[in-house]
Amino acid sequence: MDTLHFSITINAPAEKVWKTLWTDETYRQWTSVFMEGSYALSSWQQGARVHFMAPGGEGMFSEIVKKVPNEQMSFRHLGSMKGGKEQPPTEETKLWEGAREEYTLKQNGASTEVSVLVDSVDEHKSHFEEKFPDALARLKQISES
Repeated sequence: MDTLHFSITINAPAEKVWKTLWTDETYRQWTSVFMEGSYALSSWQQGARVHFMAPGGEGMFSEIVKKVPNEQMSFRHLGSMKGGKEQPPTEETKLWEGAREEYTLKQNGASTEVSVLVDSVDEHKSHFEEKFPDALARLKQISES
């Protein structure tokens, strides 16, 4: 598994960027770059599950490993979802089980640097390399408006 790195500078305070990342309405907007209609279900508390969903009830489930409001959110991906339900491990999901996805925000004056680390198997690497810069550009656009 490779760790991919992405970053962007957003002309907004960290608190606003954080809200844009994790508030349902804006989360749906910036993640639509990956898949139109995607959404997440969670209490967004450290230790809680997150169901990252696509229309039709498919997606993946993860755990919030670390949450420091306005600074860091880290997920450990655990498995897949079908019909809105967590599925038992398969040979495919075992390849990426435990992969991390981590968002770090650092405020520098009036702007915020957003850094993302994503563990990826080869099969999804090109998708992430193509889509993450676009998703972060969308995050920037929403956060700066």
